[in-house]
Amino acid sequence: MQTLLDAFLNAFQLLVSGDPELVAIVGLTLRVTGIALLLALLLGLPVGALLGLLGRFPGGGCVIPLIYTGMGLPPVVVGLFVYLLLSNQGPLGELGWLFTPSAMVMAQTIIALPLVVGLTLTAVQSLDPLLPLQLRSLGATRWQLAWTMLLESKLGVFAAIVAAFGSIISEVGAVILVGGNIRGETRVLTTAIVLETRRGEFALAIALGLILLLLALLANLALYRLQQRGVRR
Repeated sequence: MQTLLDAFLNAFQLLVSGDPELVAIVGLTLRVTGIALLLALLLGLPVGALLGLLGRFPGGGCVIPLIYTGMGLPPVVVGLFVYLLLSNQGPLGELGWLFTPSAMVMAQTIIALPLVVGLTLTAVQSLDPLLPLQLRSLGATRWQLAWTMLLESKLGVFAAIVAAFGSIISEVGAVILVGGNIRGETRVLTTAIVLETRRGEFALAIALGLILLLLALLANLALYRLQQRGVRR
């Protein structure tokens, strides 16, 4: 018990003192996750909105189940796929991205994209079906229609953003495969926690775990605040 207590005390000391290694790990985590989330949003929000507006369309019986399957895709499978793409024998091997933050961004974008598309699609489909007809009667283009529908379903869209953020910032399998967990280069919160726990460095592992929990809490708190504003209106 004393050892565990010491580990927690040392963890708080690391947090308060701003340990350089801890700060570097958190900074890289936020950079990789932020870029991946931004790419997933830029690609996923328009696609999800357009699919939600189309309703039934040729091939929808195959596309929609594929999107929902992607929402539960095992991250380690994504990591394996990206690893094979970026390896020396892979089609993208010439990029030299393997074991770099770029490979981690690529893997996390693939993980987050189906979540953004699927949840955005669901949010748009839950709106009043007469709304698109009203907007079309006012002369709205398809992109204007999609943008307006996204604004109207902002709570569902924000839930998609939070879900995507949570899924990639807490992911470990894919980033270890494609990033290699290299100190000072590709070591992020989740991979560092695994490594430090195996090494018996529980203080640093606990400190990193607390930061990870704090980031998840802040994301969900933001979603809750937005939901409350929507209810009050």
